Amino acid sequence: MLFTPVTEPLGEATVAQRWLNSPVSRRQFLRAGLMAAAGLALTPMLTRPAYAALAASPVRTIALTNLHTGEACALSYWENGAYVPQALATIDRVLRDHRTNGIHPIDPSLLDLLAALHGRLETNAPFQVISGYRSPESNAAMHTRSSGVARRSLHTEGKAMDIRVAGRALTSVHNTALAMGLGGVGYYPTSDFVHVDTGRVRQWQGA
Repeated sequence: MLFTPVTEPLGEATVAQRWLNSPVSRRQFLRAGLMAAAGLALTPMLTRPAYAALAASPVRTIALTNLHTGEACALSYWENGAYVPQALATIDRVLRDHRTNGIHPIDPSLLDLLAALHGRLETNAPFQVISGYRSPESNAAMHTRSSGVARRSLHTEGKAMDIRVAGRALTSVHNTALAMGLGGVGYYPTSDFVHVDTGRVRQWQGA
């Protein structure tokens, strides 16, 4: 598994120990373990055309940079037919709410969506993340300041991400995400990001 955080470099064993000591990650690990024990696939049904290349790959990778903290990771989050708990924990930490330091599991289906999008963009540049997980407290505060922030944002469930990609025009990221036909896609040209989520298929434009 590739594991390259750019800040607070830790050995894999140390990261695993910290992750296992986290109540949220213990629940995540238990959920994954129970699914595996029951013989259930630990992946969404990647049957849509947008997922064709991803479904055929034995390894799924993702590279993310949190623009607020400067932390980043480039790793394989799916190997040998299952999501990698340690990789998911690292992603959860990198995409935490920078205002409260709150950590929440990021929906693996969102990672699959992003990995498929990255493949279609044909780039090696990481996703620059403007907003990953957002605590209910942070979301409520942002909602009072802007009508563009949903009261019940999927960011609070770890199912949404606001992104851009160096070297790719925002219109290209937006149009490619729309063409995939997966989840919600919001276009924010003034704020310079595209919102993607694993909710129902829909689209909108904001500031």
